[in-house]
Amino acid sequence: MNIDLYSSMQNLNRAAVKYVADTMKTGMSLPYIKKLCEDYLLENGADSFWYWDVGAFIFAGDETALSVSGKDYQAADRIIQKDDIITIDLSPQRNNIWGDYARTLVFEDGVLCDEIEKIKRDEWRNGLQMEEYLHQALIDAGTPDMTFEELYYYMNELIVKEGFINLDFLGNLGHSIVKDKKDRIYTEKGNRKRLSDVRMFTFEPHISIPNSQYGYKKEDIYYFENGRLIRL
Repeated sequence: MNIDLYSSMQNLNRAAVKYVADTMKTGMSLPYIKKLCEDYLLENGADSFWYWDVGAFIFAGDETALSVSGKDYQAADRIIQKDDIITIDLSPQRNNIWGDYARTLVFEDGVLCDEIEKIKRDEWRNGLQMEEYLHQALIDAGTPDMTFEELYYYMNELIVKEGFINLDFLGNLGHSIVKDKKDRIYTEKGNRKRLSDVRMFTFEPHISIPNSQYGYKKEDIYYFENGRLIRL
């Protein structure tokens, strides 16, 4: 496993989200933002997209609560509103080295919020803060001997305890990083492989609060180094 190669793809994803965040304005369409993301990825290091040949999944407003398969995805014909919530989920690759990264962004009064704590709308701020909390909980609780099933139960119980719901219809929370998407294993019920049995895995809780129309997602790749989880 070459950490540097995978790290370069995640750094590309971070740069792409920053570029698009700096470029996005109210009134832009989701298909246009999708194209901005994919063009940036291809022009700056990616040679293709590993997930159903889609490099960027873009959702806004009530669509942020949708959980859809990549093979069925099309960017909705809608535009960013003055007050809006947008999820960007990227899946570039180069020489079969994957990147996998997602962030939910917020517009308020036509301005992109650059810090979660500054978001005025309580529901949106709380949702993004919960994503941060879950990722820190993974780092604190994850051990090499923990199984994917144990992580599944631990995180889903934590999500419910904090007043949220998992929007994934199976309750999944991520998958292994491999060279062929058909070889992925998941953070799901019944998967008794240990976290350290795979080279890397994603953590991507897709959450909401009950009866809300909005969803939140943060995705990063993790691996073990000297027995501790490291974010790629």
